[in-house]
Amino acid sequence: MLYVRKYGGTSLGDGEKIRAAARRAAELHRQGHRVVLVVSAQGHTTDEMIRKAREINRRGSLREMDAYLSTGEQISAALMAMALGALGQQAVSLTGIQAGIHTDGIHGNAEILTIDPARIRRELESGRIVVVAGFQGVDPEGDVTTLGRGGSDTTAVALAAALAADRCQIFTDVDGVYDRDPRLYPDARRFDRIGYDRMLALVENGAQVLHHRSVTLARDRGIEVEVLSAFSEGGGTIVGRE
Repeated sequence: MLYVRKYGGTSLGDGEKIRAAARRAAELHRQGHRVVLVVSAQGHTTDEMIRKAREINRRGSLREMDAYLSTGEQISAALMAMALGALGQQAVSLTGIQAGIHTDGIHGNAEILTIDPARIRRELESGRIVVVAGFQGVDPEGDVTTLGRGGSDTTAVALAAALAADRCQIFTDVDGVYDRDPRLYPDARRFDRIGYDRMLALVENGAQVLHHRSVTLARDRGIEVEVLSAFSEGGGTIVGRE
């Protein structure tokens, strides 16, 4: 089976969390599965990078901000590949450009137009775990673009569609989708399964577990998305057809 797994920033906040995610991927690979990991920037890296950029120039160009902010995910991808290497796994990190993710030219909020998965397929066929920097792609001019906050979710769903993956999994700091924020409401109810449209309604009402573009893309391409905890084993929520 081919798995596409996405890890968010809180799931990669320090070295031990990166190693924990790498151990899960390595075990899956040892079982004979092919694995593509999509990673976000660590912790609050993006917020800190934005703060530093504004100290330099509060009106910096969106093009340069994309070139700058995309490095956060690239760092995570390289660290993850290193962590997998330490576990005896062959792994390769790819930027959005190297992964063949082509977008429009709207810097800061680009949309994925096409994906050429040839490089990823070659790496998988050679036995490697592929780690893709989320949140980014390349525009028709060859410039780096970013997909907006939460865009790594969209990267994962788009790659799952392009690769015809068997599973698309989003690992986060909660163990699924709830009707209310479980960190604020102890009686919040977790969905075992939720439809795309209801998930979109939750997102529009402030739920941050998935980016709205990722849900729309999953619906349009018929991709089921599993939302799981990065910190515990067990079930989560499947986002799919009702």
